[in-house]
Amino acid sequence: MSDMPWLTLIGLGEDGPEGLSPASQAALSEADVIMGPPRHLNLLPDDGKTRRISWPVPFADGIPELMKLRGRPVAVLASGDPFWFGAGSVITRDLGVHEWRAFPGTSSFSLTAARMGWPLEHTTCLGLHAAPLSRLRPHLAPEARLIVLLRDGQAIHDLGAYLTDQGFGDSTLTVFEALEGPWENRTDTRADAATEHAFSHPVCVALTVMGQGKALPRTSGLPDDFFDHDGQITKTPMRAVTLSTLAPCKYERLWDIGSGSGSIAIEWLLSDPTTEAIAIETRPDRTKRIKANADTLGVDGLRVITGTAPEALGDLPAPDAVFIGGGLSEALLNHLQETLCTGTRLVANAVTLEAEALLTHWQVKLGGTLLRVELSRARPLGAKRGWQAAYPVIQWSVTL
Repeated sequence: MSDMPWLTLIGLGEDGPEGLSPASQAALSEADVIMGPPRHLNLLPDDGKTRRISWPVPFADGIPELMKLRGRPVAVLASGDPFWFGAGSVITRDLGVHEWRAFPGTSSFSLTAARMGWPLEHTTCLGLHAAPLSRLRPHLAPEARLIVLLRDGQAIHDLGAYLTDQGFGDSTLTVFEALEGPWENRTDTRADAATEHAFSHPVCVALTVMGQGKALPRTSGLPDDFFDHDGQITKTPMRAVTLSTLAPCKYERLWDIGSGSGSIAIEWLLSDPTTEAIAIETRPDRTKRIKANADTLGVDGLRVITGTAPEALGDLPAPDAVFIGGGLSEALLNHLQETLCTGTRLVANAVTLEAEALLTHWQVKLGGTLLRVELSRARPLGAKRGWQAAYPVIQWSVTL
């Protein structure tokens, strides 16, 4: 086997091979096998020699097929830039760095921004070919600009319905079909009128958000009415304090033990798209509610475990931070002390006298900070108003 990589990823536009660089054209001519979507294969002239393989659906089924060709000169065709919401990272994930090379084309995002006159650095770009439309939710705010890739023409109708349901039916949609190809087409419409038009794959949407829908605040402590719950929820003010203490950072993972409504784990994930979270909850009805809340707020990647801590923690990937909102016990704290890595941040909230005594004991044992939070709200008191106090919350935070 030569030193030349056996696999070449080529970003192909809808105009076919004419726009390819000389290096890309050379890689195509040298390939024994070309894999790609049927529409891309159909753009290439047939030399009668090179074997062609249509990439199967679902996409994952094509990886084993590709690996059978390992060592032979293979070209894989992809849309635009394979490494921007494309297939590149999935295809090369288990390959050595010397086994492949890539010649990206112009991405659909760049082409759309050029058509719209939008500065790409100030535009949110999302690939939703196989992801739920709810991933849009954190980005929906009046005047926001988004460029969205979707799986097919029907998905444009789904997008319009989703935006309308969220209160953003006034949003303007500019739909591009077959960007930079001979059949490129542009349609300007509104979200609530998207079903009046028919669209064909491949499609890309430039979206300007408009309407009276509720934008998600960017600070921690979302209003409680963003979450469906049965009363088991860390309320807005205390949630803001708790998330500030947990201090999520990029690429960090949270365990949310006794998750209730999932509010802490969900807001952890909303803090940055690189974060991870696992919610552990004993009651199946609550785990179902946690998943629904996560989907509604656009963090469908939340992992939810039905079980009791510490028994349910054994096989989970190690956390960077742990929050105990329910199920606090001596056994749980002992388990966490014995098994968690040095540097793990631990935050526990308690309301009962028994839980307060337990946290006080552990603060003496391991150090950290004890915080007592007392909140009151103004309520009617006869013809006037008075303060109604909530139960005080004791918070213990420590770095192990």
